[in-house]
Amino acid sequence: MSRIVVLGGGESGVGAAVLAKVKGFDVFLSDYGKISGHFADELRKWDISFEEEHHTEDLILNADEVVKSPGIPSTAPIIKKIEAKGIHIISEIEFAGRYDKAKKICITGSNGKTTTTSLIYYLLQNAGLNVGLGGNIGKSYAYQVATEHFDYYVLEISSFQLDNCYEFRPDIAIITNITPDHLDRYDYQMENYVKAKFRLTQNLRPEDCFIFDSDDEITIEHLNKIILSAKRLPFTQKTEVKQGAYLKDDKIVVKYGEEECDIFLKELALGGKHNIYNSMAAALAAKASGIDNKTIREALATFQPIEHRLEPVLSIKDVLYINDSKATNVDAAWYALECQRKPIVWIVGGTDKGNDYEVLKPLVKEKVKAIVCLGLDNHKFHDAFEDIVGKDRIVDTKSAEEAVKAASEFAEAGDVVLLSPCCASFDLFTCYEDRGEKFKEAVRRL
Repeated sequence: MSRIVVLGGGESGVGAAVLAKVKGFDVFLSDYGKISGHFADELRKWDISFEEEHHTEDLILNADEVVKSPGIPSTAPIIKKIEAKGIHIISEIEFAGRYDKAKKICITGSNGKTTTTSLIYYLLQNAGLNVGLGGNIGKSYAYQVATEHFDYYVLEISSFQLDNCYEFRPDIAIITNITPDHLDRYDYQMENYVKAKFRLTQNLRPEDCFIFDSDDEITIEHLNKIILSAKRLPFTQKTEVKQGAYLKDDKIVVKYGEEECDIFLKELALGGKHNIYNSMAAALAAKASGIDNKTIREALATFQPIEHRLEPVLSIKDVLYINDSKATNVDAAWYALECQRKPIVWIVGGTDKGNDYEVLKPLVKEKVKAIVCLGLDNHKFHDAFEDIVGKDRIVDTKSAEEAVKAASEFAEAGDVVLLSPCCASFDLFTCYEDRGEKFKEAVRRL
């Protein structure tokens, strides 16, 4: 019996361990940290051996293969020891893909991937297809392969999840865009990060589809360097295309094969320039999946916004509070600032990932009246924006409650208080969802 060792006891790792158990492997899971109670219960339920708060090398280095959770960097000492022993390391996505015969629509990118993933899932559901949602959103992909049966999967896949993918092949691959993000995990080399994203396309065949933003210079630059046999379906707001999606006056035009679908912008449920791109990508994926125009239009018109992504929370004394906690990089924050039409009190901060804030300065000058920093180290925000908003209109806070209170004191009727942190959440919160929930709780207590 082959031995599979899973590193990491979160959603991804536990899902991989359950799938390995179902497939008859000898399974062991190890987590250097504490495993959450419900995940530990799941492992016991499936009779899977595990350890937490340490790694026992003798129980790990005897593996035939190791499944690494995406949060573990390749520089971790245990990873180096596994590599030194010549043991193959794969991701949960790679492992689950071996046992999944469903059609797979896979989405990666720096920004817009959660919205695009959710849009496509909603479109396929509305079309009556038997579809699962997983990857970096919802339940573990591996857990679903182990316990459920779907004809389609819509998977959001991060660059970390792609790092240890080798044979995994989507039927439809989507890269929403590529902007600097997570450079701390890629030796601060943009090229390494771009290559990680493009791993999604490495096994595409001529019958598969690659959907991409042809307005995104980084995507196009790399696309011109590689050989790709899949059907290329660009989406753009700048020019017409023969196959793909483009903007024409007040509508999106989608062309796939001999078919064409027109979608009027005023009918889209999601506003903002960035959501036009997301809607284009989703509509193309739907057409490539054989979904009719009426279903596509209706779904794009009735879709509900994603939690923690430009999520309106409450309007208090004519001040709108918006939760954009998922904006963990500069580009996501740029979109959030760009689509606001009212003066902004901006709550920003967290764990910096090698960010350059220069691109935000024009928007801050035009739209932001005050800045509330929410993080342990805020010097980069002071350096970048203090001269723009004024020394007395940028303050430091160390909790969501403190930040919301400070923002409410700056805000006046007709303003927007926008939590769009531009950074990861791990200095003060467990994850971006935790940050968003605490923000919403603090707003409700005002």
